[in-house]
Amino acid sequence: MATQDRGTDKRYQILTAALRLFNGQGFHGTSTASIAKAAGVATGTLFHHFPSKEALLETLFLTVKQEFADSLAAMAMLEGTLEDRARQLWFGAIDWALENPDKQQFFQQFSMSVEIPLSLREQAMQGILGFIGVMIAEGQTSGALVRLPLPLMLENCHGQYLAATRFFLDHPDLGNDAGHREASFRLFWHAMAL
Repeated sequence: MATQDRGTDKRYQILTAALRLFNGQGFHGTSTASIAKAAGVATGTLFHHFPSKEALLETLFLTVKQEFADSLAAMAMLEGTLEDRARQLWFGAIDWALENPDKQQFFQQFSMSVEIPLSLREQAMQGILGFIGVMIAEGQTSGALVRLPLPLMLENCHGQYLAATRFFLDHPDLGNDAGHREASFRLFWHAMAL
């Protein structure tokens, strides 16, 4: 969550504080007053940027999801077989999680939460991470991947990613172990490949 100019400093401070507090205390255990205090801003300033705590959570979700997608998007354009490209994306996603454990913890906690509306989750999967859907469709057309409904395939990919990153966050010593990394990809790939 990089700042773009001085005008976004307070917004950035609020998002950063919310990330830390939502991770530590959960959504319901975190008040807007505590977020404002941790961000070093007035509560009114928080509400100037975000009309509600729900809006703040949703903005944080989309912001972190966009940062994640931006780190992976270039890998989707790599050359090679679909499996090779998927492997590069998978390892890039695992690396992002290991390099951003606070943001990945946020994903772990909120990606499947009822606090994130279905429409927002779908926006993240179809819009922000749309290149993954394109790759799956390509694999289905070429016969490399099973022909199952795309929304279900995307949810499966997401669930596999959350499971693998939870494992690697719980066992950081294995996050760079080539055997475990490859095994996590094989589990992911075999769930989709013919």
